[in-house]
Amino acid sequence: MESKLNLDRAKIDGCRRAAAAAAGRLHSWINNYTTTTIERASARLLGVDGVDAAGVPLPNVLVEKLKQAGLLDRGLVPWMARAVLATGKEAREIAEAVAAGKVDVSAIPACPEARWRELADSMADGAAEKIAARREERQKMLGRAARPQKPYLYVIVATGNIYEDAVQARAAALQGADIIAVIRHTGQSLLDYVPYGPTTEGFGGTYATQENFSIVRRVLDEAGRETGRYIRLVNYCSGLCMPEIAAMGALERLDMMLNDAMYGILFRDINMRRTFIDQHFSRIINAFAGIVINTGEDNYLTTADAFEQGHTVLASQFINEQLALRSGLREEQMGLGHAFEINPAMEDGLLMEIAQAQLCREIFPRAPLKFMPPTKHVTGDIFRAYLVNGMFNLVSVLTGQEIQLLGMLTEAIHTPYLSDRYLSIANARYIFNNARHLGEELLFREQGRIQTRAAYLLDQAYSLLQEIETIGLEAALEQGFFADIKRSRDGGKGLDGVVARHAAYYNPFPALFLDRAAAWGPEGGFLG
Repeated sequence: MESKLNLDRAKIDGCRRAAAAAAGRLHSWINNYTTTTIERASARLLGVDGVDAAGVPLPNVLVEKLKQAGLLDRGLVPWMARAVLATGKEAREIAEAVAAGKVDVSAIPACPEARWRELADSMADGAAEKIAARREERQKMLGRAARPQKPYLYVIVATGNIYEDAVQARAAALQGADIIAVIRHTGQSLLDYVPYGPTTEGFGGTYATQENFSIVRRVLDEAGRETGRYIRLVNYCSGLCMPEIAAMGALERLDMMLNDAMYGILFRDINMRRTFIDQHFSRIINAFAGIVINTGEDNYLTTADAFEQGHTVLASQFINEQLALRSGLREEQMGLGHAFEINPAMEDGLLMEIAQAQLCREIFPRAPLKFMPPTKHVTGDIFRAYLVNGMFNLVSVLTGQEIQLLGMLTEAIHTPYLSDRYLSIANARYIFNNARHLGEELLFREQGRIQTRAAYLLDQAYSLLQEIETIGLEAALEQGFFADIKRSRDGGKGLDGVVARHAAYYNPFPALFLDRAAAWGPEGGFLG
């Protein structure tokens, strides 16, 4: 991409070095731990699903029994391999027997390591083949489908009832949406389990379950066949069950996952140690499955001032990039987030939005950036909201964004009606078409307002990252560097789910997924 901002390349390189050092500092200890949800995700990958007689998910039952028996620090997979050898049953049958009290987890006999490790690796290979098949299925469908023009039109459905979500998702696809996100039930990120089966009652969204993923996936595939397009499906890979949701999404061929490294810490008060460990494993799964992650920097601007704190968005993008690389994600899978949230009452606010958007685009040229709409300053005046969303769409096409979550004219009033979503799509299609190549025609004045603002944001992000490199990301979060929110490294929810690994700990999935993801050749872009 040709630079229009005349950015200081040495300073950009310095930001990456500092972010890499901060990420490396985390990774100096991340692999010394596992978590209850990593082990539950491993159980799901091995085929454990369903609930016990009391409705408790079988992965939770199994992991809790292993934790109580003092066995979890060695990993679930070695125990499961020994249980399969001892009983001749499949993984799900063993979990059901444990839940029914027919199998005592402590009673599984030892066997030679070479024997159980061979079986464990074979079982992991079988899980990897299932995910690889879904990834290949996506690639074939993308190969047959018409290629949409960018920015991709991304909309949400959020009824609370998965069957109504499916109806609305289909309608949005037929109206022209390229990407559909099923908004998750409010507060689900704080549940330390994944609900089972289809759900019809949710507040502010719909529960993320594997069956719910499957229902909407089928509907979008049907809409895609009708229209000759491939419709991408999104859900939320965050919270206390981050790795489990990644596993379910990989198995059900989701295309994108909201998968930020710090969102749960800042906005859900989830323990930072738990979050950093879980995000690494969840991103390894997403990398292998060919899923594009969406990071959550846009959320910073809902709690902090978008003009004053714009540089924290850039700093966080650098950190998310470096953590993602360590999890095997390619740059083309990094939907780094930012947002159009400067107060529209500010003079030249549009120029400041252009500066931030162009800055992100030039610094991360291969990343499919996710640009989020105005919400903080939307008041309920639908005419004003429609106009501001139009300006947002103009900035997006001008600066070459790729993933565009469309704003709704009834934002802050109610869950969108079908007609509201249609108007948002019509707004974006009109502007994207009429200004398709505007960015190729315009240059920014040397040392003008846009270039000056971009240089200032880069300078501030550089200084912030230098300080984070010195004190560490955990200390930075404690001091409120991001989103004006402070979190304690020993506080928050989920710390009791962090387990120090025993010297004999074994889990074949991380190395297997990282190796296979690295071995895949270029696929012409993960978004098609």
